[in-house]
This record gives sequence, structure tokens and C-alpha cells, in this order.
Amino acid sequence: MECGSSSCERFKLYDQLELHEFQDRFVVRSVEFPNRGFSINRGDGDIEPLICDTCFGSATKVSTIYGVAGTIRLVAGVYMLVITSRKEVGNFLGFPVFQVTSMKFVPCDQALKRSTSQEKKDEAYFLTLLKIVETTPGLYYSYQTDITLNLQRRCKFAEGWAAKPLWKQADPRFVWNKNLMVELIEFKLDEFIIPVLQGSFQVVQLKLKESPVQLTLISRRCTRRLGTRLWRRGANLEGDTANFIETEQLVEHEGFKASLLQIRGSIPLLWEQIVDLSYKPHLQIVNHEKSSEVVERHFFDLAQRYGETIAVDLTEKHGEEGQLSAAFAAEMQKLPNARYVPFDFHHVCGSSKFENLQLLYDKISEDFENQGYLLIDPEGNILQEQRGIIRSNCIDCLDRTNVTQSFLAQKSLTKQLQRIGVLGSDECFTKFNEDYTKFRTLWAEQGDEISLEYAGTHALKGDLVRYGKLTFSGVIKDGMSAITRYYLNNFHDGVRQDAIDLICGLYSINKHGPSPFQLNGFESLSYLPVASALVVGGLTITSLTLQQGMNAGRNAQQFMSSVLWAGVTAGVMAVVKANGRQFCSRPRLCSLR
Repeated sequence: MECGSSSCERFKLYDQLELHEFQDRFVVRSVEFPNRGFSINRGDGDIEPLICDTCFGSATKVSTIYGVAGTIRLVAGVYMLVITSRKEVGNFLGFPVFQVTSMKFVPCDQALKRSTSQEKKDEAYFLTLLKIVETTPGLYYSYQTDITLNLQRRCKFAEGWAAKPLWKQADPRFVWNKNLMVELIEFKLDEFIIPVLQGSFQVVQLKLKESPVQLTLISRRCTRRLGTRLWRRGANLEGDTANFIETEQLVEHEGFKASLLQIRGSIPLLWEQIVDLSYKPHLQIVNHEKSSEVVERHFFDLAQRYGETIAVDLTEKHGEEGQLSAAFAAEMQKLPNARYVPFDFHHVCGSSKFENLQLLYDKISEDFENQGYLLIDPEGNILQEQRGIIRSNCIDCLDRTNVTQSFLAQKSLTKQLQRIGVLGSDECFTKFNEDYTKFRTLWAEQGDEISLEYAGTHALKGDLVRYGKLTFSGVIKDGMSAITRYYLNNFHDGVRQDAIDLICGLYSINKHGPSPFQLNGFESLSYLPVASALVVGGLTITSLTLQQGMNAGRNAQQFMSSVLWAGVTAGVMAVVKANGRQFCSRPRLCSLR
């Protein structure tokens, strides 16, 4: 059994690669082992393992790449996603971890020349989606170990599992490029197949009482209901929830390893919040005969993977949030093996009373401490396991959730450091100011990163995590982030959702079927500039005619002109408001469910 270390042979990916360009194909090969690699035809995208390293003559261009994330077939071409730059961000159990800093799709689309005009149009739109994919934030990987598995699950595997290809070791829930790896797996190119994780990976070195401690925070974003903030809410019929993230806090000190797991995920009901130009779109619970089954499936899956679950619901208890929270509470009453704990974060903590989270902790402390954490001694023996999980949620599962999880993580960290002898039984981690500041920064940066992936902006309330209180600069930053979220949610996220659905394989391209872009009615955003111009123009002309009327005395003609333009402006604004959903960026490839 391997618990973070092993003497058995370990599988390793090729970490130094070259991309050779020829007129009819691309060749990817290892620098260390030049006869190991594969070619991909630029006409039809067919892959062939490399037979020899001199089969194709001289390349027209040779470039260094750092990995192949996979391939995708569109209407007329095949596109290979390669990692073009990376940076080392730390280590996981002693193995280097890298963040993807740039990647690009290499086109094998010579067949596009023979495509119809509609196929070319469709391919062009799909290519705009691939450009969005190239800028995906928060992607991490390792050449020497799988980072999608938490430490406790790794300890369950038999001796020798680490010798298997990394893609076979990985937890498929957290492999961002799972759908892209299919053809590489088919051709058994194991040394080139990189399981990529989306989420966050943060490492900090602490020095408590002159004792070195490495603290690692790794968040793993599930791909089963991957998406953007307002286009992926709630659960699907299988019980998979939006923005589901497993977060592991790993402590390493003189051979000891301690791991705490927490999870977050959207409220596991069928509900939606469709953008319509309003700042806070209406929240709607979808009535469905299988709603109870959805909740049951979700918590059954959690119980199988993590054990007893405590669901901490941080939503407001009034308004539309309150209705959703009440529906969640009603469903939880039907589950015998999960505990539901409501906690109105906004009401209890307000905007600055971070310390009031102690009231939540007092409610769950006994169960939380009984669940414990994984602890492994320097010899690799498991001293204790984590026997349950805290599942936190707010509406977005970002800001309030991150503040709460960091509070619980700090409570557990103190107990872990006491157990392994770094702190005395009467000492608290929060009293060590320099190290506590590092801890809070670690959690704040993690919150920012996963917020960027879901909402497109840094997390709100980040100062509560970073400093324990809101600051003036933090309030300004939160205001700017809120405005940016509004813009992205209404005018960009529909296209971004299409890109995510395409890369995850939720949308299957059918060359012989109808184009997904031949829409009925007008296209999203096509009339928005016209409507905006009419509103701005109408307000301007109304203002000018009123001013002219005042300067020239009370002129009936000027007055009627002002009334007319005011009426036109009000009419346009009413039409835009009534048809708000039509003016927003909407996904075209897949339905919400």
C-alpha cells in the first residue's frame, strides 16, 4: 500500500518533447528517446505511432513543447492541443507540479479546402471556441505522479499501482482533458498522455517554532457538470452538481503527512438562474418528478466516496435564496445518513464579522472533530483516517463558501500540528502571526483562482480570508469584480459555456446533421448594439431638445419633440427589458440540463 511514497517502480511521462512540422504531418517525439513518438496526418488527423526518428526527412519547423493534452475532431479538421509553456509551482508528495501558462491547438485541417460553405462557417465558429479553450485558467499537471487523487484514496491502492500509466491512475471526475485523451489512449501512447487537473494548486513553507512545515492546498474541479456561473446551476438528473470542487489541505513535517478534505458544490436540486440583463436574475426551481432522486443520488455518491456527510448551507433564509434553501432542507429531511446544517452567512456574519463563524463551528464541532483527518507517520503507517466530509454551499459556492472552508481548515490545522508535536496542546496556530498570514493568503489565492474559473473574476469577500476583515481597497475591488461578473455573465459566458461543452464532449459534432448555428429568430447580441445606440441616442436627443426649449422659452413644438423622443427611448428600454434574455450571450450547443 502506497501512502505518499513507494519503493516500487513509478510510471513517468516524457517531459521534454519536440514538435516537428512537415508538409503532410506533424510529429511529436521525445528529446530523450528520439525514436519514441507519434505522427498526426495534417489531412485527416489520423495518428500513427513513430516507427523511426528519420522516416519523414527534414522538418520545416521544430519547436519545443511540454506536453500533449489531446486531440479533438471538428467538422472538417482535427486539432491537437499542446502545452507551449509551463511553470513549476511546487511539489505534491515530493513530485514537481507544473501550471500550464500557455497552450495552443495545432490544426490538421487540410480537408477543410473540400468542405461546403456551411461547414466552413461551422468550423470557423468552433475554432473561436477552441481559442477560448486555449486561455482556460487553473490547469495543473505532473510528469511523475497523478495529482487528481487525494492522499487517502492513494493509500487504498495495492502495491504496484504507481507503475500504471498516469491516465489509468487518475480520478476521471477531475481530469479536465478526459475527452481529449481518447485517441491517444486508443493508440497506447501512454508516455505522452497527461491527465490535466483544473482547480488550484498552492504551496507555502511555514516555520513554526523553528520547525519547517510544508502546507499544500489543492482544489480539484469536477468535470461532470462543468460550466460558467449562471449557465451551470444546481444538479443534473444524475445528481452531479455545478462547481463541485474537492479541496485537500496537506501538511508535511519530518515525514508526517496529514490531509483534510472538504467539498463544495451547487445545491443539488434542479434549479436555474437565466441571465436577462438584470443584475440578479430570478432564481427558479424546476419542478420535476425525479427531484428527490437527484438529491438522493448526489448524497449516495458522496457517502460512497467520503463517508458521512454534513451539508452546511450558507444561503440566505429569505427571498428567492430562502425558497431554494427551504426546498433543499425539505429534501434533506428524507435522507437518513446525511446531516443538514443551515447557516445564513450574510445575516450572522454581515460584511465584516468573520469571527461569528465560530457560531457555525459550535454547531458542527463534535461531528467535524469525529470525522477527523488522515494522518500518516514517517514509516508510511496510517495512524487515522478521515471518516466523513463537510459539504459547504452558498449560491455560487465561491465567496461565502471559501471563507467558511478556510475557517474550518484553520481549526483542523491546529489539531494536526498539535498531534504531530509541532505545537503544544494549549497552543493555537492563529497566534503565530507570520505563518497565519501565509495560511490566509494561501486560501485567498485559492479562492481567487477557482472563482476565475467559474465566474470569470476574483472572489468577493477575499479580504475576509486574507485579513479577517473587509478593507476599503477590498470593497472597491469587490465592486469592480461584481461589475465585471455582470458583464461576463450577460455578454460572454454563453460562448464560454459552448467552449466548455465542446471540450468536455457534451456536444457531439455531426457532419451530416443540421448546423447548430442556423438559429430561428435573431442571434444573441446581434441587436444589442442597435438597442444600446437607440437608448443612448434617445436620451441625448431628449436632453438636447429640453435644453433648447428652455433656452428659447416654452415652445410647444420643442416640448412635443422632447416628449416624443422620451417616449421612443422609454419604448426601446421597455422592449430591451422585456426581451432581456434575447440580448444576452446564450449557449447554442447544449441545453441547461
